[in-house]
Amino acid sequence: MAVQSKIILSQHVSEKSVKQLISALTDIYLKHRTKISRTVYITLFVALIHRIHNAIQEQKAASLHQAQVRQHPGTGSKEGEATVRKRVELNREFFKNLLRLLKIVIPGWRSKELRLLLTHSFFLVVRTLISLYVAELDGKLVSSLVRGKGKEFLVGIVWWMMVAVPATFTNSMLSYHQCKLALQYRSRLTNHIHDKYLSNMTFYSLSTLDDRIKNADQLITVDVSRFSNSLAELYSNLAKPILDMIIYNYSLSRSVGGEGLFMMSLLVQVSANVMRVLTPPFGKYVAEEARLEGDFRFQHSRLIDYSEEIALYHGHETEKDLLDKGYFTLIKHVNRILRRRFYHAFMEDFVIKYFWGALGLMLCSVPVFFKVPGQTLRGMGDRTESFVTNRRMLLSSSDAFGRIMFSYKEITELAGYTSRVSTLLEVMDDVQAGHFEKKLVSSAGTDENAAILQGRGKVVESSDIEFIDVPIVSPNGDILVRKLNLTVRQGEHLLIVGPNGCGKSSLFRILGGLWPIYGGTVRKPPFTDIFYIPQRPYLSCGTLRQQIIYPDSLREMRDKGVSDADLLSILGTVEIEHIVDRIGGWDAEEEWRDVLSGGLQQRVAMARLFYHAPKYAILDECTSSVTLEIEKAMYENAKALGITLMTVSHRRSLWKYHGHILQFDGQGGYIFTRLDAEKRMKLEDEKDELDLQLRAVPEIERRIAELTAL
Repeated sequence: MAVQSKIILSQHVSEKSVKQLISALTDIYLKHRTKISRTVYITLFVALIHRIHNAIQEQKAASLHQAQVRQHPGTGSKEGEATVRKRVELNREFFKNLLRLLKIVIPGWRSKELRLLLTHSFFLVVRTLISLYVAELDGKLVSSLVRGKGKEFLVGIVWWMMVAVPATFTNSMLSYHQCKLALQYRSRLTNHIHDKYLSNMTFYSLSTLDDRIKNADQLITVDVSRFSNSLAELYSNLAKPILDMIIYNYSLSRSVGGEGLFMMSLLVQVSANVMRVLTPPFGKYVAEEARLEGDFRFQHSRLIDYSEEIALYHGHETEKDLLDKGYFTLIKHVNRILRRRFYHAFMEDFVIKYFWGALGLMLCSVPVFFKVPGQTLRGMGDRTESFVTNRRMLLSSSDAFGRIMFSYKEITELAGYTSRVSTLLEVMDDVQAGHFEKKLVSSAGTDENAAILQGRGKVVESSDIEFIDVPIVSPNGDILVRKLNLTVRQGEHLLIVGPNGCGKSSLFRILGGLWPIYGGTVRKPPFTDIFYIPQRPYLSCGTLRQQIIYPDSLREMRDKGVSDADLLSILGTVEIEHIVDRIGGWDAEEEWRDVLSGGLQQRVAMARLFYHAPKYAILDECTSSVTLEIEKAMYENAKALGITLMTVSHRRSLWKYHGHILQFDGQGGYIFTRLDAEKRMKLEDEKDELDLQLRAVPEIERRIAELTAL
C-alpha cells in the first residue's frame, strides 16, 4: 500500500509540474504574443517573396532560351510526330503562356476588359461584406431566440429581408460580368489569332509546311472559346474565395485568437499539400481529350471531303473501322478520366467536408472553453451568439477554401486550354519567322539535302520574273531541282510542261509567296501583279458579283470605277452572261460549287482574271473543261489585256499562245528555251507517227517469220 501511495503521489507531482510548465509557457507566450505573431507573419511574407522571385527568374531564362531557338530559321526533320507534345503542368511554362494570353485579352489599362474586371471585383467585395454582415445577423437572431427576445428577433428578420435585395442584385451582376468577360476575352483572342492566321499566308504554311498543328480550325473555334470561359470562371471562382478567406479569417482571428486560426490553417495546408500530390494531372487529361476530339472530328470532315472517292472505291467499311477506332480511343480516354475523378472526388469530399469540419468545430469552441484576449462572454446568449457567428464565418471561410481547392481542377483544365492556344500562337510565330518542323522524306537526311533545307534565299521586287540558282523543293523535303535559272519578261508568255511531281506546282507556290525560298534569288513583281487560276477554281461564299471580283469587296470594285455593266461585258467575253438572269441577278447567293458545272466554274475564274487584269497570270490546267473556241477567246483576250501568261498544260492547242517553254524531265533536270509552236507541232506529229510505226514492228516481224516458215 505504501508503494502504491508513493506511485500515486509521484504521478500527482508530475502532473502538477506539467501544468505549471504549461502555465509558465502560456504566460511567456501571452507576454510576447505580439512579437511572436509579427515574426511568424514576416517570415511567411519573406518566404512568399522569395518564391515569387525564383519563379520570375526561371521564366526569364525560359523566354531567353526560346528566343535563341527562333533566331535560327529552317525546316527541321522529325521522326514520327513533328514535335513532342508538351506536358501540361502548373509550372513556369503555364504561367508564362497564361501571361502572354492575358496581355492579349486585356491589352491595356483603358481597355473595356479591365473596366469589366474592376467592376466585377467591386461586386465581389460587396458580396463578401454582405456575407459578413449576414453572419453577424445570423448570430444575433439565434441569440435572441435563446434569450426569448421576440422583438429583437422580428427586427432581425426585417433586416434579413432588407439585406436580400442588394445581395440578389450583387449575385446577378456577378453572373452578368462573368459572361461579359468570357465574351470579351474570346473576341480579343479570336481577333488576334485571325490577324496572325490570315497574314503572310500563315494559314497555308501552317497546314502545308509544318506538322505541329493538325486541327487549327478546332483550336481557333472550340479551344479559344473554352479558354475564355474557363479564364472568366476561374477569376470568379478564385477572387471571391480568396477575398472571403482574408476577411473571414481576420474576423475569426479577433473572435477566437490568431493562434487557433494559425494552427488550423497549418493543418489544412498540410492536408491540402497531400491532396495536391495525390491529385491526377487533369490538365494533361483535358488536353489529350481535346486532341482526340479534334482527331475524331477531322476523320468525319475527311470522310465528307472525299465522299465521292470513297464511294467509288466502296471503302465505307474501311472508313467505318477508322471512325470506330478513333471513337473507341476517345471513349477509352474519357472513361479513364472518369475513374480518376471518382477516386479524387472521394478523397476530396472526405478531407474538405469532414476532416476540416471537425477542425472548425474545435476552433469555434475556443472562446467557450478558453479566455481569448479582447473577448468577454458573460451569459448563455453571448456564448451562443459568438458560437453561431464564428461558426457561420468559419463555414463561409471553409467553403471559400474548399472552392479554392476544387478550383485546382479548373486551373489544370485552364492549363490544358492555355497550352493548346499558346502552342497555336507559338507555331504561328515560328512559321512567320521561317522556322518549320515537318516530317521529311528519307533523302532529306543527307548532308547535301539537309544543307539546302536549312538555307534561305532572298526575294527582290522587280517588274520581271527571274530565278537565279533557286532550288525547287517538294512539301515533304524532296529536292526536285537543285538550281533553277529562268527569266520571264513582260509579254514573253511561258508554257510549263513535265510529269507529275516534277516541280511545276512548287514553282508557282514560290511565285505566289506560299513557299519558302531555300536558296538563290527570286526577282518577281508584288503579289498584286500576279494572279493564279487553278484547275478547280475557288468559289467563295457570297453573291455572283463577289465570285467575279474576288478577293475585292463591293466598295473596292466601286473605287476602281467598275460597274455591273462592265462585269456583264467581261462575262460576255467568256460567253456566260446568261447566268446572271438565270440565277437571279448579281446579288443572288448560292453554293456556287454545286450550282455551276466544272466548265462554268473555269469560265468564272477567267472572268475574274479579266476583271483584275494583272501583269502576270499563272494558269494551271484552267481550260481543261472548256471547248477550244472558248479557250481561244480566253487566251486572246488575256493577251489583248497585256497579261503575261504562265501556263501549265499538255494541250497542244495552247502552244501557239506562248513564246517560251520550261520542260521538266522529272529526274531533276529541265530545259528552258524559246518555243516555236509550228515547228514543235510538226515534230510531235512526226514523233507520234514513228511511235505508231514502232508499235507495228512486232506484228510485222511475226508476219515475216510466218512467211519465211512456208
